[in-house]
Amino acid sequence: MFDLSGKTALVTGAASGIGEAIAHALAGNGAFVYVADLNEEAGEKVATSIGGEFIRLDVSNREDCLAAAERVRPDRGDLDILINNAGIGHVGTILNTDAEDLERLFAVNVRGMFNLTKAFIPKMIERKYGVIINIASIGGILAIRDRIAYCTTKFAVVGMTKCIALDHALDGIRANAVCPGRVETDFVKRRLAEYPDPKKAYEEMASTQAIGRMGKPEEIAAAVLYLASDEAAFVTGTALELDGGWGAGK
Repeated sequence: MFDLSGKTALVTGAASGIGEAIAHALAGNGAFVYVADLNEEAGEKVATSIGGEFIRLDVSNREDCLAAAERVRPDRGDLDILINNAGIGHVGTILNTDAEDLERLFAVNVRGMFNLTKAFIPKMIERKYGVIINIASIGGILAIRDRIAYCTTKFAVVGMTKCIALDHALDGIRANAVCPGRVETDFVKRRLAEYPDPKKAYEEMASTQAIGRMGKPEEIAAAVLYLASDEAAFVTGTALELDGGWGAGK
């Protein structure tokens, strides 16, 4: 089940966290994975560990995205699975969020996904096959306090995903978004360690999830693996909420 043998995938933001877990899940089920990230040292390490290949990529740079598309084709054949995972965050309401903050998040979280998808999708259309999975957030479904810039961009990601799915359903392309709640990545663990009482901080952050804990990167990766597989051939245009019940009461 979920056999990706012979498939080629590219995962952005794959040097750590959710992206790293996704890269491992895809490679562990037979795919050749390009690990794309700005962090060369960590990215190379992940690529080596899964038998993949590292690509240094700034998704906000259109030329970088076009270069990545050209690099993939001669090496391993055309791309089958594109995972747009790279993203950044910001804390603030509209009162203490500057337009520059919003622009910075938009450049990565929205324009970055647009750039890379636009670079790869023509060949997918030509081949009549392609899987695009955009990592959004529960903040793309629900408003989160003090996260106006982040939520604005993640709502845009969900909308963009649905538009791609609708526009290209008859081209053999499936596009879905994954919307995690809070996930216990190494980055989050480091942030928690900075609090005076890390245990209390964890409990407060985890309390937004109905099941009382944060998610694990591997749990998000498992859902991505399903959506990437041919078992999900009838699934497109959806925003899958992996939030531990955060949005259950909406």
